[in-house]
Amino acid sequence: MLDPIAAVALGIVLVIVLIAFARLNAFLALLISALSVSLLAPGDWELKIARVGQAFGTTAGKIGIVIALAAIIGKCLMDSGAADRIVRTCLRWIGEDRAPVALMTSGFVLSIPVFFDTVFYLLVPLARSLYRQTGKRYVQSILAIAGGAAITHTLVPPTPGPLVIADTLGVDLGRLIVAGIVVGIPAAWIGLVSAHFLDRMLPLPMRPYPGEQETPIPQDSELPPFWIAILPVILPVVLISSNTVAQVAAKNHDSWQVAARVLAVVGDPNLALLLSAFVAMATLARQRALSLVELGRRCEDALMSAGMIILITAAGGAFGAMLQQTGIGDRLPQLLSLESRQIGLLWLAVAFVIAAIMKTAQGSSTVAMITTAAMIASLFPTGELASHIQCDPTYLALSIGAGSLVFCWMNDSGFWVVARMSGLSEIEALRLWTVQAAVVGFAAFATTMALAALFPFI
Repeated sequence: MLDPIAAVALGIVLVIVLIAFARLNAFLALLISALSVSLLAPGDWELKIARVGQAFGTTAGKIGIVIALAAIIGKCLMDSGAADRIVRTCLRWIGEDRAPVALMTSGFVLSIPVFFDTVFYLLVPLARSLYRQTGKRYVQSILAIAGGAAITHTLVPPTPGPLVIADTLGVDLGRLIVAGIVVGIPAAWIGLVSAHFLDRMLPLPMRPYPGEQETPIPQDSELPPFWIAILPVILPVVLISSNTVAQVAAKNHDSWQVAARVLAVVGDPNLALLLSAFVAMATLARQRALSLVELGRRCEDALMSAGMIILITAAGGAFGAMLQQTGIGDRLPQLLSLESRQIGLLWLAVAFVIAAIMKTAQGSSTVAMITTAAMIASLFPTGELASHIQCDPTYLALSIGAGSLVFCWMNDSGFWVVARMSGLSEIEALRLWTVQAAVVGFAAFATTMALAALFPFI
């Protein structure tokens, strides 16, 4: 059999080549790579193909429901006007003079349950409308939206990347939600400062779209109340996080036992997202006076878009499982002494750099996160990750997420979304959005390193 290190290296190179050069769909690239690594790994020949399918099914079973429900929530937030209400309320509270802050906050919040592309599509018209009124700070508004949305997209579940990282590294989902928000807030503010300076360096005007026609802006009376609009966003965060807190408290205080049992049910990610989806669906049906048949059609549209994400993440899980089958976890200790493995914060830097390289090579932050987490997990025996990296694996997950923001360029679909929807040329997008993404990525990583140094175990 091939040496484990060589098998892992070939698998990683194959993923990059198939996606970046052969332009193959990420699902097929990851599946082919998983099958190839499995054939190179030890084991009975009659089981080498079957175990890829088993690993695929295991990953899909863990994350499929959550991703599908998150897609429904996002679709309902958009169609009901709830997302629009959240943005308008932020603008009202913060003030139009601080519009970039409101847009950044809106992107930050909405991108927790809604995909980055969708959030950007939603908020760009508001940035363009503000420019029509003020005639200034268009670039700052665009970069504030993109920076805020990208941070939670890569750091906070239930978006697919952080969700799979949590599962792969054995990180508690509630803990990652809270930690991702804590790390994301200072990174978002640093991104806001960066957007201000980039706007001053390259103060571009807003350009009209080809054949652009003004779309009617809904009246406030057509939008749901703010507390109803925000409920599908905060409900799963509160329930999942409360479950994490209750489980920790129950270990030390018997009085928390009953609460821990209850929250273990309602705070399970699948049920928490299902309850949130029901609220979002009810809001959409009430706000738009939809029949149950029409509501079902809207949900079907969301589920079709979620299907590809589920396939990619499940294939990534299978790829990671096959990397572990090579025996890399047993081979690596022969090359690294125990002392060199227990090097604490350096492992966070290694994870950040690997994720950044993967993102630069093939473009997708989600694929970069999935692949990097699988690589890191394959290096250590199950359950021993924390002892080897000398800190909570939550920090490792955040480092991977931060690295996946660097480097956004022309092989990234998000790059083209930002460029085309903002009216930027390729060179302008490289000078603005690529720099902005790198700033927020490094800021998130620096915050993670600082917290890991101060509070190694949380």
